[in-house]
Amino acid sequence: MARLGAASIAMLLVSAPAVMTSAFAQIPVSSGSGPVRIFSSDMAVLETQDVRKDLACTVMPVKPVLGFDLRFHGGFDVNLPLKDIAGAENQLTILFRVTPQDRKDQPAYFVQHFHVPKIDDDARGEATLSGEVDLGEGSYHVDWLMRDRAERVCSFYWDMDASLPPKDKQIELALAANQVEKIQAEQFTDEPPVARDPSPHPLSIKVLVNFAPQNEIASTFQPFDTLALVSILRRISREPQFGKFSVVAFNIQEQRVLYRQHSGDRIDFPALGDAINSVKLGTVDRKRLAQKHGDTEFLTDLIRKEMSGEDHPDALVFAGPKVMLEEEVPEETLKPFAPDVDYPVFYMNYTLNPAQNPWRDSISHAVRIFKGTEYTISRPRDLWFAVSEMVSRIVKSKHGRIAPTGSQ
Repeated sequence: MARLGAASIAMLLVSAPAVMTSAFAQIPVSSGSGPVRIFSSDMAVLETQDVRKDLACTVMPVKPVLGFDLRFHGGFDVNLPLKDIAGAENQLTILFRVTPQDRKDQPAYFVQHFHVPKIDDDARGEATLSGEVDLGEGSYHVDWLMRDRAERVCSFYWDMDASLPPKDKQIELALAANQVEKIQAEQFTDEPPVARDPSPHPLSIKVLVNFAPQNEIASTFQPFDTLALVSILRRISREPQFGKFSVVAFNIQEQRVLYRQHSGDRIDFPALGDAINSVKLGTVDRKRLAQKHGDTEFLTDLIRKEMSGEDHPDALVFAGPKVMLEEEVPEETLKPFAPDVDYPVFYMNYTLNPAQNPWRDSISHAVRIFKGTEYTISRPRDLWFAVSEMVSRIVKSKHGRIAPTGSQ
């Protein structure tokens, strides 16, 4: 396999198209055993394995880490003194090759181009560039070089391992072992088709997602804010036993429903992404400011509407970061129709640092009224095992409801 890509950093301009992420995207050039066009001088550097410093730089490998998308993310950071690239405009090219140790005949190639603007000769400090690739489980060798227009070269080589601990081996990763791919920069791409359970009674699930940042006073979404929430939805959508999906995306800060999908056979991620991009954090209109507890009223009305509607899901799932409102959802408002909720209710509480805020939030208090189950999602393994347990409970609950009917 071979890959080609482009990247960007704060001080440098991108010279080829790229989708911005927290790291850098790579674009495939060819696949399989097809030829890879690389300068013979560059290939010689990769093959010799000699560390070179013609162009001064320090390369720091980044250990592969499992993300919420169930892909290992590995890569590098490289520091480059500004004085070493001072002067007229320049171009830096990074070329690196990632080779699975168990599939040495299938290396993956990536290249990144950076346009360097004119830099004063007395410039101080460093520029930091980064690169990232997605990996399946396995051991890999990386051959890396960077060169400028004067053909000065910096090169480095290292090994990296992507592996699950023994207790997590049952987790099904998104990439097969020894697989190398470009990072998925776009979070809201369509999901591949899933082979659904042929049961005549497929499970119907409704998910209410609070799309909000971990920092409730943040004015923008960070990639990790939405990645975990989208990953929760993807994990749910990939369950073969789920056949119908209803999704309600909302934002309590804006006090509005952002997106609604009713009983579809798949989750429309591109449409959801378009809606999420419309969120303008940090702006509140005057009408909402005039409402002392407008956020509590919004959440109360949303829960009441979605749990007392005509549709009857096999389970209802809340997902999102903690919501700490000044006034909790009043129990007397929700209790009257709680007896009619004969399906399980869950809350997948996404919080990166549970110890910083160990108290129950407003959604948690509401879920307790319906005797719901809460899961804390702070690591990828939490998501995997939470959904696995949730599916088991939903199946058991549905079988318990239809058994009396079937026995008559």
